[in-house]
This record gives sequence, C-alpha cells and structure tokens, in this order.
Amino acid sequence: MALSTSEREEFLSQPHIAALAVEAAPDRAPLVVPIWYQYEPGGRPWFLTGTTSRKIELIRAAGRCTLMVETLEPTIRYVAVSGEVVDYAEGTREHLTEMAARYLPADKVAAYVDFAVEDHGDQTKVVLRPQQWVSSDLGSI
Repeated sequence: MALSTSEREEFLSQPHIAALAVEAAPDRAPLVVPIWYQYEPGGRPWFLTGTTSRKIELIRAAGRCTLMVETLEPTIRYVAVSGEVVDYAEGTREHLTEMAARYLPADKVAAYVDFAVEDHGDQTKVVLRPQQWVSSDLGSI
C-alpha cells in the first residue's frame, strides 16, 4: 500500500541510511551508494559529499538524483524521492555536525566531526527538490 504524503515525509525524516542513485553514463547502470542525508517534513532533502568525488561529478552532470530508504521492521516499508538538484553549497563544519548528530550518539558527534574534517576533505552540500515519490508499506511477513 502506498504511503500518504505525511507518512512518507515522516518516514524520510527518520535517520535511515539512504541509497543515493545517479545516472553514471548512457551505457552504464546508475551509480548507487549508501549516504547519510538530512530531511524535515515539507522540506528539501540534503546530503554532503566530497567536493571532488565521482558522486558530485555525476550529480552535477545529471542535475538530479534519487534517495531511497527502507526498513524491514516493524514492517517492510520504503520511500524513494527523486528530483532536481536546486543548490550546491560549500559544506561546513556546522553541516557536518548536524548530519553526525542525526546518526550518532551525542557523545560521539564531536570526535566524528573532527575525524571527518581531517579525513574526508572538502565537502559539498547538495540540496534536492522533491519531484517524484515512490513509497509503500508491504506489511509484515
């Protein structure tokens, strides 16, 4: 059964790990990789990626991408949101802290942010304007 607008937005606002999909080339399958993302109901999903990564090159070329999240418990449920990229911004320590706080226990955030700043290099914030949604709750099996 498809989820209502409020159900899919609430589901997407939870801290799931998304599968990011973006066109790789006309003769190749899409690039699909796991990624952390941020979303609040009614807003625009965003994520951070390396400023010189293959992901950002492909996203810039395509101008769009898809995020898909799923769970198996308490029911099999998924939400995919696709759309146009509407903003690229320099990723900041504040963005990284907000993202880490979404996924990590509070006492691990500062150490992770320090590590990520040193290890991951420059980041770009990518903001998606939702245009297509696919969602379902398949119930429990």
